[in-house]
Amino acid sequence: MRTTLTIDPDVRLLLERRMNERGLSFKEVVNGALRDGLLGAGEKGVFHTPTFALGEPLVPLDKALALAGELEDEELQRRLAARK
Repeated sequence: MRTTLTIDPDVRLLLERRMNERGLSFKEVVNGALRDGLLGAGEKGVFHTPTFALGEPLVPLDKALALAGELEDEELQRRLAARK
């Protein structure tokens, strides 16, 4: 089927890049991109976040939540005192 298609400049650059990378014609790249998009072939599986060992902590963390609560309480008291 022949049709006229208006392509945004950024999409044109993506298509041209794909043409150069794979040595394909414009028609092949457009048809492949449309097919992948419509069939969901471009969707990836499960995303994996890499993890890194950071070593031993420099401060004890066994009471970190209690410390965070105390700091939050102090900040609230400071803000309330500033209002008066």
